[in-house]
Amino acid sequence: MAYKIGEGCIMCGACASTCPVSAIADGCHTYVIDPDMCIDCGACAAGCPVDVIKEA
Repeated sequence: MAYKIGEGCIMCGACASTCPVSAIADGCHTYVIDPDMCIDCGACAAGCPVDVIKEA
């Protein structure tokens, strides 16, 4: 199950820099995780300073 970035993302980029497969991209108002690329490692959730990344 892929992770998803919820409301409250502050666009800091911490999640993108921790993703080992580069599955996170800059979206319109939030970063976006590509579910097809996500390997469910949880690195992005652990690196999020506002705790808005959860398993989808």
